Amino acid sequence: MPPEILVVGAGMIVHDQILPSLYHLQRLGRIGEIAVCATRHESVRKLAEAEILRRAFPGQRFRMYPDAPGEPRDELYREAIARLAPRNMVMVAVPDHLHYEVILEALRHGQHVCAAKPLVLEARQGEEIAEEARRRGLLAAAEYHKRFDGRSLMARRAYREGRFGEFRLGTACLLEKWHYRRSNFANWMTAENSDAFTYIGCHYVDLVHFITGLEPRAVSVYGILDRFPNGNQGYLWSDARVIWSNGACLNVQNGLGFPDAAPGANTQGLTLYCQGAEGGALIAHSDQYRGLQYAYTDPPAYAEPSPDYFQYVDVGGPGLAPVGYGYRSIEAIVTAAIRVNSGECQVEEIDRAGLLATAANSGYNDRVIEAARASIRQGGREVSIPRPV
Repeated sequence: MPPEILVVGAGMIVHDQILPSLYHLQRLGRIGEIAVCATRHESVRKLAEAEILRRAFPGQRFRMYPDAPGEPRDELYREAIARLAPRNMVMVAVPDHLHYEVILEALRHGQHVCAAKPLVLEARQGEEIAEEARRRGLLAAAEYHKRFDGRSLMARRAYREGRFGEFRLGTACLLEKWHYRRSNFANWMTAENSDAFTYIGCHYVDLVHFITGLEPRAVSVYGILDRFPNGNQGYLWSDARVIWSNGACLNVQNGLGFPDAAPGANTQGLTLYCQGAEGGALIAHSDQYRGLQYAYTDPPAYAEPSPDYFQYVDVGGPGLAPVGYGYRSIEAIVTAAIRVNSGECQVEEIDRAGLLATAANSGYNDRVIEAARASIRQGGREVSIPRPV
């Protein structure tokens, strides 16, 4: 039987990536019923009525939790998970600081889990999740979609073949558009819960490990407190310095401040300087400039869209099809859970393969996040990252 999927959360990432990916897998017959749970009916109704989703996937619908207007229900996800038969899948797409409770609830009910990054904010939480998943033979993975960008996979293979030598010094940045400040981020990405590095920069900590196999050993994060339009305070700009197990250093800048008028959905990229026995080497990925320049007439606008992360295209069937590494990432995690259910492979094999960021093989990122949160609260003091026991 194709697995049923419950999505907990109904925000931007569900609209932009998770739900269209699941709808497409459902259309292909790979998964069964989809349900989406939020605290408010208005959130799931708005998602169900989204024009692009109705156009791309005519006739497809998801089950709504809650199914009618009423008072917000923060704990409704527990009821939704309890209704799901064991060994299906729960997609966790709630604010960062809420991941832990939702993931454990799903695992304790025998569900595979896919969580938006970062998995959790504390190392002990990641360890508990990994142990719970291992004990039950379940997949628990964080959805780091940049792993499925062809650039990342190319760099990983070449680096691990020794063609770049050894990573020594690097820079990365990802700044989201200013209008994020006017979204629901203003209600949860506050100083006590998260920061720009925790939310965005974890992509590049994960990516450097994914490419090189190195482990982070220390981090310092300087954050700039700023206010959202609703008055809430958050670390909306951050500059991080990550030291790796071979002594290499990666600088990561993040923020919610890329001009709305600027082209592209954001600005982002990664540069790693490496050295071999007789010379230097370079990995440079300009992830903003994907080679497209569009000027629209209605409404008049200039854009530089990315064809690589996520786009809808017409491939001749009903509706539209999603393409890009955002879709491939969701597909890979769902497929892994299906393979585990069928007995085709064991969770430990997926952990060892290292293509997916599972709770068992990506604890380094949990340790970085925990240390980074300590650092940013102390004005950027370097915090050592303990080696796993």
